Amino acid sequence: MKILQIIPSISLIYGGPSQMVRGLSAALAAQGHEVTILTTTSNGDNGQAPLDVPLNQPVEQDGYNIRYYPCAPFKRYKYSAPLIQWLKANAHNYDIAHIHALFSPLSSIAAKTCRKAGLPYILRPLGTLDPTDLKKKALAKKLYATLLEAPNIGGCAALHFTSLKEQQTSERFGHSPKDFILPIGVTLPDLQDQDLPEQLRLEYDLPTDRPLLLFLSRIAPKKGFDLFLPALQQLINEGLEFHLILAGGNPQDPAYEQSIYDQIDNSNLKDHVTKTGFVRGDRKRALLTLSDLFVLPSYYENFGIAAAEALAAGVPPVLSNGVDIHKDVTATESGWVHECTVESLTEQLRNAIKNPAEREIRGQNAIHCAADRYGWEAIAQTLQGHYNEIVSSSNNAA
Repeated sequence: MKILQIIPSISLIYGGPSQMVRGLSAALAAQGHEVTILTTTSNGDNGQAPLDVPLNQPVEQDGYNIRYYPCAPFKRYKYSAPLIQWLKANAHNYDIAHIHALFSPLSSIAAKTCRKAGLPYILRPLGTLDPTDLKKKALAKKLYATLLEAPNIGGCAALHFTSLKEQQTSERFGHSPKDFILPIGVTLPDLQDQDLPEQLRLEYDLPTDRPLLLFLSRIAPKKGFDLFLPALQQLINEGLEFHLILAGGNPQDPAYEQSIYDQIDNSNLKDHVTKTGFVRGDRKRALLTLSDLFVLPSYYENFGIAAAEALAAGVPPVLSNGVDIHKDVTATESGWVHECTVESLTEQLRNAIKNPAEREIRGQNAIHCAADRYGWEAIAQTLQGHYNEIVSSSNNAA
């Protein structure tokens, strides 16, 4: 089967969605499919240089191809007219398209292009159909939906949700397309430099006599810093010993990122937090190796890929019940789950920090949880079934 994966960007600066598409494409290619990712060179929204990659040609990676196109004429919105032109000319050569992200001009026009070309397409909303999210810039989104997303949803072969909650809450704008739930897989590469964890311990002057907590995500309001920082301050006031590795950034909102740093530096947290900025690759893997706990107190996460990676690394998480995989964590006793209150987060952090033996048990459970529930091979096989059904129905209709 010839498959297109279409996404505005696969730069790691945008977090989980790009990693998901790469991992999915590799897993589908391993099943024998011909997979091409169509994307742009966008690499951040605040003046960052675009990805330095070959343009308008296949770039082979892990058994699949990536075709990169420049953002033009609307760089800010990750739109690429050359990409759409290529899609118009080549859509007939493919069996199915899987489009990631709604309310993005590139994805929206790509869906419209596929529909006109008769190419069946799946839409993965990435949480954009959540009623809470739709309230942001509500009038603009209502107009956008009327003109583009409602017809796209009405004409899609299926909607791909990554959680039951997303499926149940998502708006369809009056349409009733088929849908399915399939979680995001996790690919955790082996640590290439076995000495790197201890090198980073020295580089960041990380203590060895207390538990290391790791926050590894975007520094953004929805991540629950208004819960996280007060909870940590309370634990310090109680005399509990720990050290937080704050590994993240926010190129899209540097002012908010700086405000969090300022809160830390002007409080009793100052000597208990190490700020590393955004990390990737072997350094990220090394920080997971060093850490005793992973913390993600988000108000809402459609999946929570960073938490799933922590599970795969055997680092038990402390996460909120707004992170969708919290049910898996509870069911497998792989970590600690809190409600979105300072009191609940403080309690679960206290329990996790004070019980090293329990951390060890839950860390082992975490490895099994990730392997059983987020393995890419099983996810690719399931998705292949959905693809086959859609392509078969499309061929019969034709």
